Amino acid sequence: MDFMKLLKSVEDLLYEVVSWLVFYPITLWRSITSPLRMMQYADDELADRPEDQYSDTLSPPLFLLLTLLLAQVISSGIPSIYTDASLPPLLASTANLLLARGVIFGVLPLVMAVTLVRRKATRLTREALRPPFYSQCYVATVFVFVAGLGLDLLLVPHLAGSTAGTLVIALATLWYGVAQVRWFKHDLGISTAAGVALFVGRFLVAIFVIFAVALVIGWSLRNWK
Repeated sequence: MDFMKLLKSVEDLLYEVVSWLVFYPITLWRSITSPLRMMQYADDELADRPEDQYSDTLSPPLFLLLTLLLAQVISSGIPSIYTDASLPPLLASTANLLLARGVIFGVLPLVMAVTLVRRKATRLTREALRPPFYSQCYVATVFVFVAGLGLDLLLVPHLAGSTAGTLVIALATLWYGVAQVRWFKHDLGISTAAGVALFVGRFLVAIFVIFAVALVIGWSLRNWK
């Protein structure tokens, strides 16, 4: 009986992983073309039973992690001024680098989610933070993926990709900013000007925190014995 349960678990896991080949592109396309609809969708899905949630897409945190993994694979194929030898031993591990990226870039949806909770004068709890964090993951994932590719181009030796990298990062930031301002207007009932000011302020805070977290992780891994 235990063997049959184990076999069933393996079957379920295999189906889940294979299904990502279908639902990842669907989730990515919807997040790019209809960011506000996906953010509202993330909020609505959390009201369903756990087994019924995100039945036709990937859950936001899983979408973020898989995108970071994909970005890491793509990055490994782009020439860079950095080499594996220049990285701390723990960062040279794919799993550890993916975890570090997940923590670092998870800061972006976290900062925006905290902002939404606070602006609504809601008590900040784990349950209150979950819906806005999940909805923010969809748009943050697209931004992180595209901006990350732009950063990889900036790190190509001899500045060969500097122009393309700068353009890609600028376009990613513009797309992300427009999506966030529209969401702030919809969710908080504020004006466009207030939405722009709120986004710029929180985006700069998020970038600062990301750099701080990255430095702490890098320092910790370099001094890991």
